[in-house]
Amino acid sequence: MRILADENIDALIVAWLRQAGHDVKGVTEFAPGRDDEPLAELACAEARLLLTRDRDFGELVYRQR
Repeated sequence: MRILADENIDALIVAWLRQAGHDVKGVTEFAPGRDDEPLAELACAEARLLLTRDRDFGELVYRQR
């Protein structure tokens, strides 16, 4: 599975997912502090599941489509 792990996802979880064979791109490794909208766009562009604990993404996805 291709995953984009937001910076609020613990590094141990990212490492565990990678060890399980998933293709995980960790936001803390390439774009810490990036706003939600560009991350959502990146996840879509790269066909990645966005893994986050940030509830603001719900508003972005459901209200702003």
